[in-house]
Amino acid sequence: RPPNIVFIIADDMGINDISTFGGGVAGGRVPTPNIDRLAAQGAVFTQAYAGTATCAPSRAMIMTGRYPTRTGFEFTPTPDGMGRILKLFSDDMDNGMPPLEYDAAIDKANPTYNRQGLPGSEVTIAEMLKTVGYHTVHIGKWHLGLGPEYGPNAQGFDESLLMASALHLPENDPNVVNARLPFDPIDIFLWARMQFAAAYNEGEWFKPGGYLADYWTDEAIKVIRENRNRPFFLNVAHWGVHTPLQATREDFEAVGPMEPRRLQVYAAMVRSIDRSVGRIMEALEAEGLAENTIIVFTSDNGGAGYIGLPEVNKPYRGWKMTLFEGGIKVPLFISWPGRIQPGSTIPAPVGHIDITPTLAAAAGASLPQGVAIDGVDLLPQAMGSPTAGPPHDALFWQSGYYKAVRQGDWKLQVSDMPAKTWLYDLASDPTEKTNLSASRPDKVAELTELLRRHHEGAVPSLYKATVQGPIAVDKTAADTVRPEDELVFWPN
Repeated sequence: RPPNIVFIIADDMGINDISTFGGGVAGGRVPTPNIDRLAAQGAVFTQAYAGTATCAPSRAMIMTGRYPTRTGFEFTPTPDGMGRILKLFSDDMDNGMPPLEYDAAIDKANPTYNRQGLPGSEVTIAEMLKTVGYHTVHIGKWHLGLGPEYGPNAQGFDESLLMASALHLPENDPNVVNARLPFDPIDIFLWARMQFAAAYNEGEWFKPGGYLADYWTDEAIKVIRENRNRPFFLNVAHWGVHTPLQATREDFEAVGPMEPRRLQVYAAMVRSIDRSVGRIMEALEAEGLAENTIIVFTSDNGGAGYIGLPEVNKPYRGWKMTLFEGGIKVPLFISWPGRIQPGSTIPAPVGHIDITPTLAAAAGASLPQGVAIDGVDLLPQAMGSPTAGPPHDALFWQSGYYKAVRQGDWKLQVSDMPAKTWLYDLASDPTEKTNLSASRPDKVAELTELLRRHHEGAVPSLYKATVQGPIAVDKTAADTVRPEDELVFWPN
C-alpha cells in the first residue's frame, strides 16, 4: 500500500536549537537525540529554507508548493487588535529602537483574523492525498484561516484537532514553569489575551489534556493506532518553541539550572519537541508501520530574536522576521526506510515549497492540473539518483517591500525601509558578514532582474500589512540598540 506520511513541524525552532548540526541549546547542554536519530536514518537537507521568515506564509507554501506571488498569502494573520496593541507596548519600550509603525485604516479595512486565510481555491497536499485514498488528520497549529472556507476541514483534512489559542498550559497550572519577556511586545500581548484551548473539527473549545507538545503527541499516537490498516497523512504542527515561554516542571528541572531563567524554560521546550518526535517514531515501530512510513521534520522559520537568546540561529545572522540566513534557514529531514539511505546528505538549496510535490510523488498522487507549482519533487535527490540535478535555479522570499533571492551561491536582499541592498556570496561568506553590493553592481543588477521577473504578474496580497516592525539583525530584543546597529523593518 502507499506509504503513511507523518509531517512534523516545530514553531520558531532555530537551526542551532537541535544538536544534529553540532549545536544545541545552551552550548549543546541540551541535545536532541530523537530528532538526531530521525535525521540519521534518512536524508538531511543541509541548505533547506523556510518559505519565508514568519509562520503562516511558510505553512501556506508547505501546503500548496506555491509562492505568495501565486496565492496572495503573503502576510501572517494576526489576532484582531494586535497591531494597535503592539504599537502601544512598543512605544513604552526604552531599547533604542525606532518606533513600530501601525496603520489603523488598513487594519480596519483588512478581513477579520479568521478570514485572513489560504483561499479555498488553492489545492493542498491533504486534498491531493485524499484522491489516492489517504485518511488525513491535522493536529496543532493551523494559522491559515478558520471556518467553512479556510479551516483544515475545508482544505482536505478529514479530521482536525486545532490549537484554539496560545497558552501551552494554564499560567497557574501546578506543573508549569513560565518565563515572561518584559522587553517583547508580542509576549506581553500573548499573556494578556491568550487562553489554553483546543477544538476538534472547529467545534467548541475545550481544555487540552496536558502540556500542548505532549497532548498533541498523545493524540497523534492515537491516530497512528486507529489508522494502522489504511494509509494516513498526519500533520503534527507543534506550537513549541514559540512564545509564551512555558515548560513542564519536569522538563525544566531535567535540563538543569541555566541563566537567564528564560533559557532554561526554552531549553525545556526544545526537550519536549524532541520527546514528541521520539514518541511518534516509537509508536510507528510498535504498530509495525515504521518501514512503510515517511517522516518529515522541519521548522516554520528561524529562531526569534524577541525571546532574548542570542544563540538560537548560531552561526547565522538574523532572526525570524528578517531574510538573513538566521531567519529562513531551517532543518529539513526526510526519512523513508528502504527508499532513502540512512545518512544521506543533500547540500543543494531547497525550500518548503518542495514538500508538497515531494509527498505527492511518494504517494502516487497527481499535482493539480492547470496549477503552477513552484516546488519540485526532492525524492531524486533524497534517493541519490545519479541524474538528479539542482532542484532550483533560484529561490525567492518576500514580505511586502522586503524581498530576497538566492541563485547558486549568490543571495540578494532588498528593502525600501531602510532603502538598502545586501549582496552576499554564501560560498565564501555563509554567515553574511560582508555586503558586496557596492563592489558587485553587476551581480546586484542580475539578481534584481530575477526578482523583477518573479514578481511580474504576481497576484495582489489577500490583505495588506498593518505594521512595519524594526528588527535588529545582530541583537536580540533584550539588548539595547545603538545608532550603528543594522536594522531591517518587517512589514506584516
